[in-house]
Amino acid sequence: MLRVAFAGTPEFALPALAALMARHEVVGVLTRPDRPAGRGQKLRFSPVKAAALAAHLPVAQPQSLRNDAGRAELIAWNPDVLVVVAYGLILPAQVLCLPRLGCINIHASLLPRWRGAAPVQRAILAGDTESGVSIMQMDAGLDTGPVLLQRRCLISREHTGGLLHDELSALGGEALLEALAGLESGSLTSMPQPQEGATYAAKIDKAESRIDWHRDALDIERQVRAFNPWPIAETKLDAEQLRIFAARAVPAPNETIKVSKGDDPGSIISVQGDGMQVACGTGILSISQVQRPGRRPVAVRDFSHTLPLLGKRLG
Repeated sequence: MLRVAFAGTPEFALPALAALMARHEVVGVLTRPDRPAGRGQKLRFSPVKAAALAAHLPVAQPQSLRNDAGRAELIAWNPDVLVVVAYGLILPAQVLCLPRLGCINIHASLLPRWRGAAPVQRAILAGDTESGVSIMQMDAGLDTGPVLLQRRCLISREHTGGLLHDELSALGGEALLEALAGLESGSLTSMPQPQEGATYAAKIDKAESRIDWHRDALDIERQVRAFNPWPIAETKLDAEQLRIFAARAVPAPNETIKVSKGDDPGSIISVQGDGMQVACGTGILSISQVQRPGRRPVAVRDFSHTLPLLGKRLG
């Protein structure tokens, strides 16, 4: 059993924390400071802080780890290893070398592909057919440290960003315990990341959620899937925002849905079954769930009963 300090903030980190508490001694938890949220802007605990307090674990929330005061509680915990999962603060050299077994990170991609802040969404946007988690020994770079082990999972057309996030989160908790066991026994050897195949997963900008109907239908489908549950792909209908929660690309030409020469990209060319079919730069997108401002997401089958759609243009 190891003395483990844990550093994490969002829900993605919770399965790893739970796995550690079941197998090791968690001596303390680092998480980001409370932040104002909601209409009242009341301070809200991070998901990791809430879980740590419920388990009666010591919690520290330094603004930075670059000074002695910020590192004081971590030093006092005297951990064998620091496990980091979506913490949100950069670890300086003084922290990286503090635990005797170093600092271990769970990253939601198959490194060196998709280093950086948004590996889940970038993998879906790029049309990757697989993803996974990497358990990495941290160094001074951005997700550049040697890898202890990796676990893979397939990406299907059913995966949204949220679904893949949850699968990788659970997979990371399982892989972490295996990596720590190997690290403790000395049976696991880290491997430097190859230089070839390295890509960067930039943070998602909300502006990326706007749909360009001149693009290929499959690309737009991936955009819809990747940005669910945030920031949600969006377009305009009658000058009003329309958020799109679910959609599927339909190859063109299609026997039941015809695109005419006069159908510009964004044109609603058919409303049938559970969706409305929209002409794209290439192919057709069948949209099945939408949301208007101030309202709940609804199925297009119901949405189509509230206003005429055929012949209108999105965008």
